[in-house]
Amino acid sequence: MALFAALAVGVAMPGPAQAQFSKSYKFLESVKKKEGQEVTDALAEPGTTIINTRDVSTGETALHIVTARRDTTWISFLLGKGADPNIRDAKGQTPLVVAANLGFVEGMELLITGGARVDEPNSTGETPLISAVHRRDIAMMRVLLKAGASPDRADSSGRSARDYAKLERNDNLIEEINTNAKKTDNKARTYGPSF
Repeated sequence: MALFAALAVGVAMPGPAQAQFSKSYKFLESVKKKEGQEVTDALAEPGTTIINTRDVSTGETALHIVTARRDTTWISFLLGKGADPNIRDAKGQTPLVVAANLGFVEGMELLITGGARVDEPNSTGETPLISAVHRRDIAMMRVLLKAGASPDRADSSGRSARDYAKLERNDNLIEEINTNAKKTDNKARTYGPSF
């Protein structure tokens, strides 16, 4: 009987996990509604890690949400507060992949400056540069290439951005890659110690 009473009290009182879920939900809802003061208050709590909280159904972070709505002010704000630009959502997309799929060059520049890895692929292995080639978006390609994106990183089908540019038979895409890709050392990789 005492055990039953203890269990009943435990069920009736919200636990830390429920309270954290509630704060996370409220935080993401405030981001969606552009409620700046509520977001600022949530981030001001001592020891909070809510900046990188993820939606339980989509896996999206606040940075995914504001990137999807093309909001440069909020992207800058969240990055300034320590948001991680390399967290993937449930579809395997980072905010940079979201920006690339939208053709959102200004957002990409902010995310790259904020530490986004330029060769981070989505769940099918498609990098932001491959997305830019598919879109035939020279400005986006230039931003990514100058930030160090590899035109030779292959997706799940085995094709790279360079391969897709050649398949398109678009001289502008190929020229952009040849002009702005970082030069790599073509020496074969050596594994193990070098003497």
